[in-house]
Amino acid sequence: MAEQQYIDIFTQYKDVINSKSAEGINALREKAFEVFKKNGLPTSKLEDYKYIAVDKLFASDYGLNINRLPLKGNPYFAFRCEVENLSKNLFYMLNDMCNEAHIPDGDYPDGVFVGSLKTFAEINPNVFAQYYGKIANVESNPQDIVAFNTMFAQDGFVVYVPDNIIVETPIQLINILKSDLDYLVNRRILVIAGENSQVKLLACDHTVDNSRFLVTQVTEIYAGKNAVVDFYELEEDSTKVSRVSSLYAEQEEASNVLVNNITLQCGITRNNYRVKLNGERAESYICGMVIADKEQYVDNFISMDHSVPNCHSTQLFKYILQDKAKGAFCGRIVVEKDAQKTLAYQSNNNLCISPDARMYSKPQLEIYADDVKCSHGLTTGQLDEDAMFYLRARGISKQDARLMLMQAFMADVLSHVRIDSLRHRLSELVEKRLRGDSSARCGNCAVCK
Repeated sequence: MAEQQYIDIFTQYKDVINSKSAEGINALREKAFEVFKKNGLPTSKLEDYKYIAVDKLFASDYGLNINRLPLKGNPYFAFRCEVENLSKNLFYMLNDMCNEAHIPDGDYPDGVFVGSLKTFAEINPNVFAQYYGKIANVESNPQDIVAFNTMFAQDGFVVYVPDNIIVETPIQLINILKSDLDYLVNRRILVIAGENSQVKLLACDHTVDNSRFLVTQVTEIYAGKNAVVDFYELEEDSTKVSRVSSLYAEQEEASNVLVNNITLQCGITRNNYRVKLNGERAESYICGMVIADKEQYVDNFISMDHSVPNCHSTQLFKYILQDKAKGAFCGRIVVEKDAQKTLAYQSNNNLCISPDARMYSKPQLEIYADDVKCSHGLTTGQLDEDAMFYLRARGISKQDARLMLMQAFMADVLSHVRIDSLRHRLSELVEKRLRGDSSARCGNCAVCK
């Protein structure tokens, strides 16, 4: 049983784990341990995990950096993002430790904190305790790996923006996986946006070494009244990386949250998104793009909970699968009894370019109110032969015609990127990836080469 080795590790080393973390992070550890012992790891017997046996990913023997031994080197010498404005607020997570040794002096308004979760828990314990582990509650959805992550997480990354503050320049977090042995990473991200605040965060995942990695990640996003939060993820990991991620968001009145995940390179990826709209006139956009080939597997699960009236949500996910790649999508919209005047839309469109590619989709609507407008759409197929013929008849080569159609297919996901320079750069990376260019990475950095 995969669970037992982690139960044994935690029991034996919990004092060391606590001593290398912060009191606020430690406060939830024992509770998480009890939940994990009771529920274990998700298996393919669970309906929401029908196409992925997560427990088998944890069965191997991975290293853990419980003693928080630092990695050598300065990542700022190895990486400098070429996207305009994104190098100004640049931070690094080395495996699951926030790199604080070389953090640049960010020009933030008073009260804003960006950096280590551990440090934030120590200097702002009251604010930290108010949000950490509250949105991603270890008991609410035990199958989401939240309890496991909370047991072992010792650090992470936090963005805290108090009321009435706008952070103009986007923040970028580079998650680097580096190890000469198979390695388990437990990463934590916390975004707190107070009333009338605004912030944009881009998280990029990269792998340096050729070892196998297992990554658990829990992201909590709180958007206060009238807050605007953009959270972008770009996954460019190696095929030896298995990633199990859970993102939880809670939105108050008239808040606006955009989550956009771009998966260009991976091994096995499972993303859970759970969003709750708690205040009227809140808007939520959960988007995703997947380009997978070889034997890669990407699974996205979304649960959108409309608990109050007059809210709007959009789910938009698109997949392009080649070779023996597999994809899965489950999108759930829940409209509770009192959530009248809800507008909720869901769309999942997929291209299986190769005959051996497989896509599994399951849209779901649970509507308990009678004055709503909800819809879902699902398509899975191949490139349009008529469109191909039209382009070929105008002298365009078969390869270029295929590329043009695939780029057009993904265009509306990229249109939901609200940073112009990032959207243009992502368009370039998507084109390279679709061409089969092995250099479809971020650019001139040693991290990506």
